Amino acid sequence: MADEAHGAEEGGLVFHPLDQFIVKPLFGGDAVHWYTPTNVTLWMGIAVLCIIGLLVLGTRGRAIVPTRIQSVAELLYGFVYKMVEDVTGKDGVKYFPYIFTVFLFILFANFLGLIPMSFTTTSHIAVTAILGFGVFFAVTILGFVLNGPKFLGLFWMSEAPLVLRPVIALIELISYFVRPVSHSIRLAGNVMAGHAVIKVFAGFAAITAIAPVSVLAIVAIYGLEVLVAGIQAYVFTILTCVYLKDALHPSH
Repeated sequence: MADEAHGAEEGGLVFHPLDQFIVKPLFGGDAVHWYTPTNVTLWMGIAVLCIIGLLVLGTRGRAIVPTRIQSVAELLYGFVYKMVEDVTGKDGVKYFPYIFTVFLFILFANFLGLIPMSFTTTSHIAVTAILGFGVFFAVTILGFVLNGPKFLGLFWMSEAPLVLRPVIALIELISYFVRPVSHSIRLAGNVMAGHAVIKVFAGFAAITAIAPVSVLAIVAIYGLEVLVAGIQAYVFTILTCVYLKDALHPSH
């Protein structure tokens, strides 16, 4: 606080790009417990309500000539269904509801985070880790349930020379356990980086000499973030499909 006051007195520019990611209680106070309603809770709830509004309220008419909301819902449904079917095959279609739910949550959380004064829940590793490790444990358990010990064939490359197989198996094993970490960090890192850069340029916009350049940069990065919001939801989902395929067909 003293540094901020000193900087303000000297007429310097003081801003903290990462302040936008601070978890704060909704009803005052500083302590955050597991049961405390926070800004994260609020915006996750809003994301869920938006999904319900799109899929339930927006499609309840089931019109032959669909409304705009129904068209968007059908487009998203068909997009993810085709993705699951193409990557995992017919066997993976039964797990479509789970994958579709994950996709919609990430998509809406990302886009809601682009609203001024909102909170981007997917910028927190705590949120993305739950999603990433949830996929990891679900796929691993499913792999053993469906295939038994044969699921371990995913790590044993029988086509490779016998001498190299243990080394390849170790590499594959490490790669497999790194999946949930990379899965979650990729999403949180990309979302957080974009929002932080926007905040940095917004801080420079206070300087009259470079304000026009800063505004143009903010507009450009904001447009990029709109693309990133959709792309990161797609990347997370298609990787989930790839991991599911390994559980359904470990020998492939």
